[in-house]
Amino acid sequence: NLTMAQFGVDLIRKHQGNPQNFLTHCNAGALATGGFGTALGVIRAAYIDGLVERVYADETRPWLQGSRLTAWELSQDNVPVTLIADSAAAHLMKERGVSWVIVGADRIAANGDVINKIGTYQLAVNAMHHGVRFMVVAPSSTIDMASETGDEVELEERPGSELLEVGGRRVGAQVEVFNPVFDVTPADLVDAIVTEKGVIERPDAEKMALLMSRRRLH
Repeated sequence: NLTMAQFGVDLIRKHQGNPQNFLTHCNAGALATGGFGTALGVIRAAYIDGLVERVYADETRPWLQGSRLTAWELSQDNVPVTLIADSAAAHLMKERGVSWVIVGADRIAANGDVINKIGTYQLAVNAMHHGVRFMVVAPSSTIDMASETGDEVELEERPGSELLEVGGRRVGAQVEVFNPVFDVTPADLVDAIVTEKGVIERPDAEKMALLMSRRRLH
């Protein structure tokens, strides 16, 4: 976690050394990783280095990991954090000058496609449109070289009750529900993948294979 955090901060500083705004999704902090955090570890380290003006955390529907976990972790560290609805992300990028979207990953395919919490893909699309850089932070154990692309990974879907109910009380209409848990962000929307082995900018299959062939930290 600490190695990834330093790599991530070095990458942020490479592009801009002033305090800036970040956006993150779901939870990739100490609660999820048992350490300093992956995506949130980079943000924590950036805050320590004086590179953070404000962190925006998506609420991350329907489980609300952003509002329940990420916002709590950041507030405990006194990092300036603002919670937003998932649907406010594009407007935020347009109006608030976000420099980086920084997320974790549940799996990364051999070509650099990223499988992560649902909503990550739309953040990457919005980030590219608004000129916001998109960073994925994950250990090399997350990289699945047996899956050539993200389309080969089966994505979990969960019960519709998660969207139709709040706190066990039904609030939605009696309709069919599509509730995928993960989505696939194509590699061409990713500016950088940060691992403990090193950093890949503009990932592709060749760069991913080279990274995974390394036996030592770089």
